Amino acid sequence: MMDVLLQGLVLTLEIFVVTLVGALPLGIVVALGRMSRCRPVAALVRLYISVMRGTPLMLQLMAIMFCPYYLFGLNMGPDWKFVACAVGFILNYAAYFAEIYRSGIQSIPRGQYEAAEVLGYTRSQTFCRIVLPQVVKRILPAIGNEVITLVKDTSLAFVLGIMEMFNAAKALAAREVSMVPYLVAGLVYWGINLLIEAALSSIERRLSYYHD
Repeated sequence: MMDVLLQGLVLTLEIFVVTLVGALPLGIVVALGRMSRCRPVAALVRLYISVMRGTPLMLQLMAIMFCPYYLFGLNMGPDWKFVACAVGFILNYAAYFAEIYRSGIQSIPRGQYEAAEVLGYTRSQTFCRIVLPQVVKRILPAIGNEVITLVKDTSLAFVLGIMEMFNAAKALAAREVSMVPYLVAGLVYWGINLLIEAALSSIERRLSYYHD
């Protein structure tokens, strides 16, 4: 049983890591587009965020998985399942991260930018040395919540037939007529989130010297 769950755990962690690596930087780009002074760009980005946040992630995964075939008649091959899953998760979470970034950036008082300009700071120096440390501290709890949610949301990959940990536990429970695989999987999810919470708490303590 543990071998099957361990294989599922590896896939779960792969989805988790790929999503963070893709969604965290993409969220910055989306946030900048959301705050763009170019109205068509801002409107398009707002529509993207609205769709990603307003429709179920499971539906988005299925759309990305099956659209190439039903719209263009393309057979994407056996590896497409994981790629579609990764793309779906990245696009979905980038929308959430973008709104967190935007709220953090816009929460910094305008006076700090003006004071930095008086002191001779360039825009990039102002952002990197003054604004960014404060933004990171302010958005860290919200980012942490999304990261913890992501750990649990990886179970939605089962809809694409990916044998991640939840799907593996489901198959084992059906085969052995037992709830033990579900219990073990639940404890593993919980353990991962406890590690994430500890890491985030450590980062927050390191940033505690920045005061609002």
